[in-house]
Amino acid sequence: MNLDNILIGSEDPDRLAAYYTKLLGEPTWSDSSYTGWMVGSGAISVGPHSEVKGRNPDPGRVIWNISTDDVKGDFERFKGAGATVVREPYTPDGTPEGMEMSIATFEDPDGNYFQLMTAMDPDQMP
Repeated sequence: MNLDNILIGSEDPDRLAAYYTKLLGEPTWSDSSYTGWMVGSGAISVGPHSEVKGRNPDPGRVIWNISTDDVKGDFERFKGAGATVVREPYTPDGTPEGMEMSIATFEDPDGNYFQLMTAMDPDQMP
């Protein structure tokens, strides 16, 4: 199996598309309903959803991640593009000694959380 796409439903998908365009660049595709970006081998897309209204009341329930070899650099780039910072880069408690790990958390205009995190090396996984 392969995780292929994260779809973020919104009452105002055009606002989310504009936000993510500032962070991720021009969309890979866009039609009258959905806008999407390839990020590595997966995609992030936004579109309308009839059951989604307003801001996310539980932003920590689902958090999606973008892995990077430069969390601090990409954090500054996202922040400079207008991303809403929830938490600046940090090393999570319990990170094994000798393992480099950094995470930064952001919130989109609908209140959904997403993170930049150090690219995981499968050989370092416990």
